[in-house]
Amino acid sequence: MSLFITFEGTEGSGKTTQVGMLAQALRGIGRQVVTTREPGGTELGEALRRLLLESDTSIGPEAEAYLMTGARSEHVRNVIRPVLARGDIVLCDRFADSTFAYQGAGRRLPIYELQMMQTLAMGNTMPDLTILVDVPAEVGLERRVKARDVNRIDRESFEFHARVAFWYRQEARANPDRWAVVDGSQSPANVHVAILERVIERLDTDGDVRHRSGER
Repeated sequence: MSLFITFEGTEGSGKTTQVGMLAQALRGIGRQVVTTREPGGTELGEALRRLLLESDTSIGPEAEAYLMTGARSEHVRNVIRPVLARGDIVLCDRFADSTFAYQGAGRRLPIYELQMMQTLAMGNTMPDLTILVDVPAEVGLERRVKARDVNRIDRESFEFHARVAFWYRQEARANPDRWAVVDGSQSPANVHVAILERVIERLDTDGDVRHRSGER
């Protein structure tokens, strides 16, 4: 059974660590798992990641949204769909919800227009489960500073990050069938246990998940 799981959260939430821990646990029970990330996952995506996160290039909100979405289109076509088509699990560190949170709520671009862009990029390839690793924005930013791992997005104002965090929580409340919210202020081990419980539950109950081999 294929399963498409995405991880979302503010900067410093710990979601990247949790992707790795979940992948190891699922492989331990015999599942075939591919981990990937956005922006990234393909040669184009990784090049755009360096531009969007690691460079000092000035990028306007609209251009940022188009670049993120372009990278996603290649990612879905060349990585995510093929893995799902062969019945395996994809764990993706960020996906389309990040565009709505960061370029929509954070940059204040119209969500409706961003949704139209994502439809073109993704077709009907949507996550089965989205894990929100939820921490207060100030906690996540403090973690990033302590780790000395600050990128272009981290340097945005606190108000920007607060808007992003609020959007995530609001969206998760509105769509509980897809979203699972986990308290990211716990220890990584405890966060992992909470996530694994939700994923195992989904594997047990969604034996008939049908996936999207490329058709729109």
